[in-house]
Amino acid sequence: MIEYHADDYGLFPAQSRHIADCYYNGALNGISIMPNSPYLKECMEAIADIRKNLAVTVHLNFVEGKPLTGDKAGRLTDKDGNFNIGFGKLLLVGFVPVLRRVYYKAIRREVEAQLLACEPYMNDGKFRIDGHVHYHMLPLIFDAVMDVVKKNNLQVSYIRFPREELDVYRRASGKLKGLKPINFVKVCVLNALASRNERKYRDALVSLNVERKLFMGVMLSGHMFYDNVKECLPYAADIMADRGLSDMEILFHPGDVSDNEEILEVTSKDDYDFLVDNKANREKEAEALRKFGGGLRR
Repeated sequence: MIEYHADDYGLFPAQSRHIADCYYNGALNGISIMPNSPYLKECMEAIADIRKNLAVTVHLNFVEGKPLTGDKAGRLTDKDGNFNIGFGKLLLVGFVPVLRRVYYKAIRREVEAQLLACEPYMNDGKFRIDGHVHYHMLPLIFDAVMDVVKKNNLQVSYIRFPREELDVYRRASGKLKGLKPINFVKVCVLNALASRNERKYRDALVSLNVERKLFMGVMLSGHMFYDNVKECLPYAADIMADRGLSDMEILFHPGDVSDNEEILEVTSKDDYDFLVDNKANREKEAEALRKFGGGLRR
């Protein structure tokens, strides 16, 4: 089974409608929801009739908007109370014991607040977990996730381990457009972090019976267009067969931010670049989902 997944649902109403359209007119069957968005409840009510048909996932967010824990988030925010902590900084902080203890308390509180805020929207009462810009793979955050899951006895069916199979892209490389060296660096970093987290929590993950899937979406991040993904699928299928996997998750970002009022509310420069300035690419990813689905749900 292929999970055609869209991140960032619930960030803004109009932006979320762009994502939902990929269900009604395309292949979309999974979404990640923004826990700290003031529009989350409104956006979830808008898809109440189809939520059970979607793999709904908590999109742990330490990048965009304000934390749910407010002032208790401390060093994770700027003077306006918005998240302002880089991926690299959080990675390095995890190796400095004194700083790690300070940051870990704030991160753990925020992880707990975000997970519990999304509990009403989890299908069958089971959590699926990933992270905005894959921050959940950072050791500080992943350790906090596992602590919160254990403390609250949460049932977890899936955690995204964004480990890319580089052989897929090597075999398809002559036919792909938009491959960027920086994405190769991201893949290497995330693959290493995913291995660390799986290694450290192997027994806990087995106990939770967390589902394993092949993942695709970082190497072509920003360019998950129909032709690119289509070229990769046969090679991904070969690897799935070799690994004994029956499912895969393909990550898209079809939720461009184009409403003038919503544009003004984006707090992260990286999100602004990705969702606003590159809205044409977000529209192409939405087009890919429509093509894979063939508009069958209408």
